[in-house]
Amino acid sequence: MNRTAGRLSRHRRGPLAGVVLLLLGLLLTGGLYTAFSPAQAQDQESDAELAAQGRELFLVGCSFCHGQNGEGIPTVRDGKQIGPSLVGVGAAAVDFQVGTGRMPMAQPGAQVPRKKVTYSDEEVDALAAYVASLAPGPAVPTSGDYSIDGLTDEERQAAIVRGGQIFLTNCTACHNFNGSGGAMPRGGYAPSLHGVEPRYIYEALLTGPQNMPTFSNGNLSPDEKRDVIAYLGSIEETPEYGGFGLGGLGPVSEGLFAWLFGIGGLVGFAVWIAAHTTRSTKEKVEA
Repeated sequence: MNRTAGRLSRHRRGPLAGVVLLLLGLLLTGGLYTAFSPAQAQDQESDAELAAQGRELFLVGCSFCHGQNGEGIPTVRDGKQIGPSLVGVGAAAVDFQVGTGRMPMAQPGAQVPRKKVTYSDEEVDALAAYVASLAPGPAVPTSGDYSIDGLTDEERQAAIVRGGQIFLTNCTACHNFNGSGGAMPRGGYAPSLHGVEPRYIYEALLTGPQNMPTFSNGNLSPDEKRDVIAYLGSIEETPEYGGFGLGGLGPVSEGLFAWLFGIGGLVGFAVWIAAHTTRSTKEKVEA
C-alpha cells in the first residue's frame, strides 16, 4: 500500500501531470460552455453565414461604387462621384438605403429618390449583416424602439407633444411644419415624410442619409426619436379641418392658389364687367 501510494504521488509530481490536468480542464470548460450556450454559438454561426451571403451580393451589386471591401472609391470618374466608404455605417444605414430602394442608385445626383426595391427582405438582411461585420455601427431598430403601442393613452399624448416640440425645433426648416418636405440648395430636397414606415424614419434619424444631419443617441435619445415618429403619425391621422390642405406646403401653395384663383378670378370678373358695360353703352348710343 505504501509503495503504491508513493508511485502515484511521484506520477502526480511528474512533468506531464500539469499538462494532463490543463487539457482536462479545457475539455471540461469547453463541454460545459457548449452545453449551456448552444443558442449563442448557433447565432454566431448564423450571423457569419448571413454575412457571407451578403458579401456575395455586395460584390455583384455594390462593389463597383463602394469598393471590394466597402472601403469606398472617393474619386471622380467621367464627372460622376463614386460611392463613399461603408465601414462603420452599420446595418441601419443599409436597411434604410436598400430597403427603400434608394440603393443601388439609378444615376448619380444631388438627391437619391425612393424607388422600387431591388432586393428581397432576405437579401437586404444579408447585405446589412455584411456591412455590419466591417466595423461597429448602428443596428437595425426593432418595433419596440419606435412604437408607442405599449404606452397608456396619457403617455401617448405626452410622447406626441414632446415629439412635436422636437420636430418643430429641428426638422421644419427642411421637412416643412407638416412633414411634406421642401426644396433645398444645390438641387437637393427634403422628401415628404407622409406614408414613410416608422422604421425608416428612425433609421434616417440615426444614420443621417445624404443632406440630412445625423441625430445620434447622444443628440436625440431613443425615446425622443420614438416621440418624433409618434408626432408624425398623429399628423397623418389628423383630418384637414380647414378643408383642402393644398399638400400642406404652407404659404407657397396657399399663395399660389390665391394668385391663380383668387386674384385671377377677380381680374376675370373685372374684365367681364368692363366688357358688359361697354356693350350696354353702345346699345344706348345706337338707340
